[in-house]
Amino acid sequence: MRLSFWPMEPLEAADKPRYAELIYVVEDDPDVSTLIEHNLRTAGYEVSTFFSGAPVVPMAAKAQPALFLLDIMLPGISGFDLCRQIRQHQQLGKTPVIFLSAKTQEPDRLQAFDAGGDGYITKPFSPRELIARIRNVLRVQPEAPSHEVIQLGDLEIDIASMTVRVQGRTVLTTVREFRLLEYLARHRGRVFTRDQLLDAVWKEGSFVTPRSIDVFVSRLREKIEQDPRHPRYLKTRRGIGYRFEVGR
Repeated sequence: MRLSFWPMEPLEAADKPRYAELIYVVEDDPDVSTLIEHNLRTAGYEVSTFFSGAPVVPMAAKAQPALFLLDIMLPGISGFDLCRQIRQHQQLGKTPVIFLSAKTQEPDRLQAFDAGGDGYITKPFSPRELIARIRNVLRVQPEAPSHEVIQLGDLEIDIASMTVRVQGRTVLTTVREFRLLEYLARHRGRVFTRDQLLDAVWKEGSFVTPRSIDVFVSRLREKIEQDPRHPRYLKTRRGIGYRFEVGR
């Protein structure tokens, strides 16, 4: 399938990263990967390109990227399975993942988020949009006191290290999962609609649907709740949305 891309507009020097962050591009179409790599380098990023998923995790463990850009349909291992490998890796588990795909249906996006993705971009896309989405995902450091820790029941949310602990045990979360949990915990007791949570945590909004929030809440429950089917912290307000409660 031949994909077209819009031309890359010139970037002002001030738009470029202050230092060259490394991005792993995993895309089996040479033409597409060449275009992506060219535009990422033009935007000031370092790039390592892979045409299959097999070598990605071993290489990333040696030279950790700032972000993974994954095609879904890859030879050998799918982008979904590769993302799951990344999420299960102690060193790489928090690294942002953006999926690239020609699939435009909502179930495909939901599957991408369920696998642990932080973003989803459909092909063909504007390189300017790609760069903007990458910058948005990489802009993740919370503006909070360096030693702030939210302690609620047996749940501990360490803002500085972006670490979550349950009964003293550290659980791995993605950046987006952490941001969602932090936001709900800071506003405990308040009910938020899915759209409100999207506005708060996914400010770019594009290709992230309200139903995606259900996937992220479900993943968080699996990680922090003793019984995810009867959650203590992340409560559903049927027909409205979600709220955080300090369970008894």
